[in-house]
Amino acid sequence: MLDLMPSLGTWRPAVSGERCAVATIVAAGGSVPRPLGTSMLVSEHGDVLGSLSGGCVEGAVVEAALEAMRDGGSRLESFGYSAEDAFAVGLTCGGELEVHIQPTGVAGLDLAALNAVSGGMNTASGWPSSMALIRRLDAAGGAVVVPDPAVFSAAGSQELSDLLGGDAGVIRAAAAQLEPLLRGGRAGLVRLAPAEGCGTVPEPEPITLFVESRLPAARMLIFGANDFGAALLPAGKLLGYDVTVCDARPAFSSQGRFLAADHLVTDWPHRYLAAESAAGRIDSRTVVCVLTHDPKFDIPLLETALALDLAYVGAMGSRRSHRQRIDGLLANGTQAEALERLHSPIGLDLGAVTPAEVAVSITAEILTSRAPQATSGRGSLKDGTGPIHHSTPETRTPDHSTPEHSKVTQWT
Repeated sequence: MLDLMPSLGTWRPAVSGERCAVATIVAAGGSVPRPLGTSMLVSEHGDVLGSLSGGCVEGAVVEAALEAMRDGGSRLESFGYSAEDAFAVGLTCGGELEVHIQPTGVAGLDLAALNAVSGGMNTASGWPSSMALIRRLDAAGGAVVVPDPAVFSAAGSQELSDLLGGDAGVIRAAAAQLEPLLRGGRAGLVRLAPAEGCGTVPEPEPITLFVESRLPAARMLIFGANDFGAALLPAGKLLGYDVTVCDARPAFSSQGRFLAADHLVTDWPHRYLAAESAAGRIDSRTVVCVLTHDPKFDIPLLETALALDLAYVGAMGSRRSHRQRIDGLLANGTQAEALERLHSPIGLDLGAVTPAEVAVSITAEILTSRAPQATSGRGSLKDGTGPIHHSTPETRTPDHSTPEHSKVTQWT
């Protein structure tokens, strides 16, 4: 549902107060086009906001949503691929979806109220900077809006207590599953055993919650205001990062091509990173890209970065530069275990040469580091041996020149 928040204020059925139903992907398996939490709103007149599959199941979902509005009940619909019936409604990609469909207007799921809550929290991009929604999918229904999921405490939430019926045991069980999802900015389904009354039989239906959480954008810190930093800046923003460019040299950091950065900083890199960490503005989703390629900047910066809990730390350089960098870090007391987290040479082995190609290589490695099992074919440059760049007919080096000193490798 959170993916539809930026559009609630301009979607005519929501603004005019029409009856609507929300359809949300609450479980998925195999190859599916959209992630958990993706939602679609259907108005009583059949108008649609959003998409669940790009067209495979939308027609059937609209019909189910209209039916839900007619009878006032929620339902769970399953969609998959049927080889036996070529005309069955399903996913041609072979995956499976479970879609929960519920009329809006129940406690906590009123469109006008949701729009009012999210409206004051929108960033320049239109997205709520930080918000979560906990919905009860079983017959009891209801929803709770969490304005700051990063610090949410289930034990301290009266709204959650009301949603779960006030039972302390159920709330404790919910906290163990809800809080990691909320604080991690993830979506997921939570099932809880219902509370047992005094001498009574427990409710036959488990308590089923669906959690959607959106945190402020993760940060990408680019150290090095050079051609490669200029190419990585828009690539990072394309992936949704809050991008900072930092360089100690005013003549470099003041260039107009870096004005698109969310934060443009002139400071010594290690000093800036340490100050941001101390101020609580760095978290485990932060990625650090060291493109300065200068030991006086790189060594103290990497010492600082490798001592923090970060999602990714990468440093540009040739294999020779990397070996010298490792020696310097070890000599300064950095532990060998910490060095295992350093992506250097930086990027996936895509044969990148130009700054734009290198930016693709770096962002590809950042994505791969979030899902290592997805790597296939070429791997990280840090795990390989030999030259970073491989000669092509257009860039082949003379016999007397090693690739490390050729024009092709001037970025290293």
